[in-house]
Amino acid sequence: MWILSVLPEFIPHLIFIIGVLGTITGFVLGFIPFISAYKLPIQIISILILSLGLYLEGGLANEAEWKLKVKEVEAKLAKKEARSQEENVTIVEKVVTKIEFIKTKGQDIIRYLDKEVVKDNEVIKYIETCPAIPKVIIKSVNEAATIPHEVKK
Repeated sequence: MWILSVLPEFIPHLIFIIGVLGTITGFVLGFIPFISAYKLPIQIISILILSLGLYLEGGLANEAEWKLKVKEVEAKLAKKEARSQEENVTIVEKVVTKIEFIKTKGQDIIRYLDKEVVKDNEVIKYIETCPAIPKVIIKSVNEAATIPHEVKK
């Protein structure tokens, strides 16, 4: 209700109280001769003010209820965000562990492929002495083992 955002909070209470007092005044003081002439307009205006006051009071109550619901949802959201941060930490730890594992395995493969053999006082690598493996495969394996690849998230 846009009017409640413009008015101070005490105004709807004041309108309601004026409406109640005016309605009571219109019915009770209608027996006084001077006021009895204005009894009907006082009652009509007071009932209209009372109706407006009730409407505004209902709007205030509704707004307070929604604010309470919003606070509850914000509290739940804060808990879930904290839990999400904890999960993010565990996921990052798992990713770091996997990256370290991959790097270690890559180094093991490089060490295995780079074994050297001394034959006739000449250093020969195992992989280079095997005629069945084409040079293109040797080159691609060496490039794959030496170029650091980023792990996609």
